[in-house]
Amino acid sequence: MFDVKKWLSAFLVLAITAAPVMAGNSDAKTANENTANATSAEGNSGAPSPSPAPSPTPAPSLSPSVSTTDANVTALLGVLVMKGVLAPTEANAIRNASPTAQFQALVDVLNRKGVLSAADLSAATKPAAPSPTLVAAPVAATSAVSSSVANLETQAAPAAPAPAKPEGPTVVPAVAPLRVLAVDPPVKDGLIPSFKAGAVRVTPYGFVKVTAVHDTSAPNGDDFPFPGIFLNSSDVLSTGPTQDPSFHLKARSSRFGANFEWPDMSKSLTLTGKVEGDFEGGFTEVDNADVSSIRNPQPRLRLAYARLDYAASETSDVFFEAGQDWTLFGSNALPNILETTFLGAFSGDIYERSPQFRFGLVQKLGGDRNLKFAPEFAIMMPSSGEIYKLQNVPNALGGFEAQIGEGEREGADSGRPEIEGKIAFQFQLDKAPAVAPAQIFWSGFQGKRTSITTRSNLAGVPDALNTFPSGFTNSSHMFGNQLAVQLPTRWFTLVASAWRGGDMRFMLGGQLNTFFTDTRGLFNVTDVPTVDNVQAATGGMDIGCSVAIVTDSTCTASGGTWKIAPEHPIGAFGGFINLGLPLSRLFNADPKGRNAGWQLYLHAGKDQVVHHDLQHASGIGCGSADGSLGCNGGIPLSQSRLLAATVYYKLNAWTTFAFEQSQYQTSLLPDIGNAYLIAGRPSDKWKDNRTEFGPIFTF
Repeated sequence: MFDVKKWLSAFLVLAITAAPVMAGNSDAKTANENTANATSAEGNSGAPSPSPAPSPTPAPSLSPSVSTTDANVTALLGVLVMKGVLAPTEANAIRNASPTAQFQALVDVLNRKGVLSAADLSAATKPAAPSPTLVAAPVAATSAVSSSVANLETQAAPAAPAPAKPEGPTVVPAVAPLRVLAVDPPVKDGLIPSFKAGAVRVTPYGFVKVTAVHDTSAPNGDDFPFPGIFLNSSDVLSTGPTQDPSFHLKARSSRFGANFEWPDMSKSLTLTGKVEGDFEGGFTEVDNADVSSIRNPQPRLRLAYARLDYAASETSDVFFEAGQDWTLFGSNALPNILETTFLGAFSGDIYERSPQFRFGLVQKLGGDRNLKFAPEFAIMMPSSGEIYKLQNVPNALGGFEAQIGEGEREGADSGRPEIEGKIAFQFQLDKAPAVAPAQIFWSGFQGKRTSITTRSNLAGVPDALNTFPSGFTNSSHMFGNQLAVQLPTRWFTLVASAWRGGDMRFMLGGQLNTFFTDTRGLFNVTDVPTVDNVQAATGGMDIGCSVAIVTDSTCTASGGTWKIAPEHPIGAFGGFINLGLPLSRLFNADPKGRNAGWQLYLHAGKDQVVHHDLQHASGIGCGSADGSLGCNGGIPLSQSRLLAATVYYKLNAWTTFAFEQSQYQTSLLPDIGNAYLIAGRPSDKWKDNRTEFGPIFTF
């Protein structure tokens, strides 16, 4: 410990004696002023520091006759007392000496204590190079450090003045729409960091969300509202002897993340990023947590991207983003509801998060409404949502194990990216205070999926190898268009979305339907396997002969050829309306009071499959020429709707309580009649009245 103090004191002497020389540089001036302020704060002194002398003086040597030496010695005394090198009485004795004797007195004491040796003193007293300017920053610390030494001796420090209390809000804010894709570009050096990782600014954020949930009917066993097909049950359309009510307490919707900003020397270049996750992944399957897996949700990645913005002018910003972010299609308009695990999926809301390369422009057009134009384009990870879990053929793995390590591949097997685009206009619809700008936008996407059958998959149809000696592929397209608005005003905020597309499963639309296999015009249609084994609850991979096969013969011998049954996307459409009412603002609540945080949201959404597509996908009015196999691949859910009312009460800036009452309803394809068995009764509809309540703590 004594050696540490010895070396520390030697370095402090060197630093103090070099400070006046470095003070001619503006950066050194700032550092010295900060050092004086920090020393004053550590000494618990409330005395203000005097202004530094504005006129330059010649650079000093280490001679005790230099005019700034007393300030340097006084600053050093305060630090040495706090480090335990000097006693307060010793420091006061040195401080009370004449200015010309202070430095020598300090050196003598340190030498006597063995902190400084003759060699140290010789190195410290070498003359410093002259400097053209000198800002006497250490003088600013004289009175503050003198007070610090006295305070350390008396152990009594004056109370620091209380910081000025910031004024509270003057108006209750209007309802802000939920926006995950902002139009406005990030501001350079605008991220206020909680800490720095090297030169990178980092600000963590997140929330802890715990809700109690009661569902009047939840046959799928989930803690979120899944459409009315019960894939986790032994009967996909039956609730058993009751409606199968359920109660859950869930904390897995809690979220964590961090915003980043990287430095760059260019004032026109801004580099930002985000990483975000939650606990809504899978559940554990290990010996120490298998029976308690329901309370062991696993973390999953939501967002992970970096963005580079270049301010080409005062009115133009171009950017490039790489990583996993919200999709341009669908995610621009999201409802504000309490249930966020599915967030209205398959009930009118469409969205996704996906790996992407994104490019965009933000053009300020100006005017009294502050109009902005923002076109964007992205190449995305192609995804079609073909998962093994939806097999309706015997599954060798089954249940939980069928989902481990299994991801869909048909999008990637198309060999091309998915393309998405968006055009947005942003403007100030209502110029009242605390009202967000409005947005109107179009978004769209186009993709392709491909399924593969190999030569070995055709072993059961030897004659087909004459036509397909190496196997074959089959493909269909995915597409969609969306129009949406976000219209905040002081009285209400309206968010509305309308969309239409084909093969919308990955985008969480179309009632889980994707594509169907069209067997029309074919004879003796046969199912053949695919490399990913996903061919049920989607269109099957089917081939058929161009002519009827003669009994005990083959397609070729009968004068025909094998043909691939084409695959077509199943069309769907839908949308939602979400109305937010700022109750506290409407009822003139005190913006600084406890009643300033009341908001009410009313929501209605609908997701519906194109009727004739679903008929064909279900084999109704669509089948092979000989009737051997109908068109296939449809899930017989015609539509789902959601009605919800949500009340939020914001207790303070970090704590919100929420209550939501909602109804989820799924209707079957009318052609199949009352195929549901709800509490033992036939029905064409399934309903779930859901109640959810809980607090949300943000950070």
